[in-house]
Amino acid sequence: MGRPARIDRDAVLGAALAIADAEGLDAVTMGAVAERLEVTPMALYRHVASKADLLDGLVERLLTELQVQPQRADAGWSEHLAAAARATRVSARRHPAVFPLLLQRPATTVSARRVRDAIEGALREAGVASDLVSQTERLVSTAILGFAVSEVAGRFARHSRRQLDADFERLLEWLGQLIESQTLH
Repeated sequence: MGRPARIDRDAVLGAALAIADAEGLDAVTMGAVAERLEVTPMALYRHVASKADLLDGLVERLLTELQVQPQRADAGWSEHLAAAARATRVSARRHPAVFPLLLQRPATTVSARRVRDAIEGALREAGVASDLVSQTERLVSTAILGFAVSEVAGRFARHSRRQLDADFERLLEWLGQLIESQTLH
């Protein structure tokens, strides 16, 4: 009988995220992750197939850490999407060095796609025509991710937090109008 695994996929992704948070995304290598976990680099390949798979796992980790539930249980689609958007912004602030990865890599893992699928479900609930759901999700997600990445990358550094909060709420209003324009009503 073989010895029990010392690590699992969750530990590998956690180590990669910690390295990215502390040292930047370029510091995330198979060797650095292995060193952090005190295993050989080959041990990682039981849990991630390649560096690309590791990066896809980071996308998954960022997306699945989002708390996408609105405060009220009876909330409708707009509150669900607004809660997801606000959680995205919080996550960007928590992981500024790695967050731009969400604009560079698609959601490919099963868990990451579930998050995207939940957004698409909210758009269907809103009444967005089925042939426009994927496009609307891409546009809405890109606008929210772009704002969040711009904020943590320093593009808006000369603006106060109060101004950025107001800008973000205005963006959510515009996106709500976009979604409404895509509905069958």
